Amino acid sequence: MSYDDVEIEDMEWNEELQAFTYPCPCGDLFQITKEDLRIGEEIARCPSCSLYITVIYNMEDFQDTSNRKTEPAKPQPVAVA
Repeated sequence: MSYDDVEIEDMEWNEELQAFTYPCPCGDLFQITKEDLRIGEEIARCPSCSLYITVIYNMEDFQDTSNRKTEPAKPQPVAVA
């Protein structure tokens, strides 16, 4: 059972760690990366103790847009003189 459920909006982006963080009662930080979120991970772990939290987020916000299918461009008529 997780220590708490935390909304992603309540977490802070840590540029140095390249991870979203949230204060842990032990004094360290729970951490989860964008890549973790992209693959559907929802558990942020503390590296200093055994606690972890469940991160509440919209997975679509972290999906890789380069993998989404796009419609091919429709052919445009060309005028020939």
